Amino acid sequence: MKLASFNGGHIGVVVGDEIVDVTAHVNATPDAWPPVGMLHVIDRFPSLKARLEDFVQTAPRKPLAEVRLETPVAWPNKVIAFPANYHAHIEEMKQGTGLISPFKADGQGFFLKANSSLSGPADPIVLPRIANRQIHHECELAIFIGKGGRDIAREDALGHVFGYACLIDVVVRGKEERVMRKSYDTFCPVGPYIVTADEVPAYDSIDLKLSVNGEVRQQASTRDLIVDIPEMIRMASAVMTLYPGDIIATGTPAGVGPIVGGDKVVIEIARVGSMAIDVVQSEGGAHPVWDKPVN
Repeated sequence: MKLASFNGGHIGVVVGDEIVDVTAHVNATPDAWPPVGMLHVIDRFPSLKARLEDFVQTAPRKPLAEVRLETPVAWPNKVIAFPANYHAHIEEMKQGTGLISPFKADGQGFFLKANSSLSGPADPIVLPRIANRQIHHECELAIFIGKGGRDIAREDALGHVFGYACLIDVVVRGKEERVMRKSYDTFCPVGPYIVTADEVPAYDSIDLKLSVNGEVRQQASTRDLIVDIPEMIRMASAVMTLYPGDIIATGTPAGVGPIVGGDKVVIEIARVGSMAIDVVQSEGGAHPVWDKPVN
């Protein structure tokens, strides 16, 4: 099943190029604050699934093109991200900038990205006005936790996955704290919807691709991950309780590069979906912390 947030917190089921509004069916409240409608759907999905499947068979539909899709989960408890999780990306960063630590994801662990950096498939990436700094795209898979837990065993980890989406991790290059460099508003586009895990059975062979202005820059598969999906869940839950709707970003493959205002970034993930995101330049976001040289 494909579950979407749209038009100010409505919940929908995507069928082909159409969407069924199931907001009333799942007791969600549009425009509520905080926007937790999809979190409740994920938490209650085992009891909702059959009812939703029956409802969408005969319910009215509208074209996806006539609604504004939003980031599927706007208010997760946390966004967990794994750095340095592809060997090829580690090597390109060592050779290109020297800005990466010598540790891989299996020894370095993970970090948290601000929830407020989340944006949706209809939202542009808004670049801060920072002189002499590059801002890069990173092509990643988003994993949504369905069943929460702590100290989850590797062999049980996939049972805690609710579904997947596309995710672009945007970053200001430099040596400042990673969370600051990755947490500007709009620096985490996620979407276009959640594809439930039963529709993506081969978690270890999901192909990812990202292009900028039609030029393919990143192309890889989850088979190349250093820390794979079950181990990400095991590692994260060893430290903290995972909750329904938590998002895990799998890390980026090689091919990261700069984006500037006017660019169009397209991410495509097999069996998961695609997003075409505009990049715009703002006049805000500057701070003296960025004034020192990168190296």
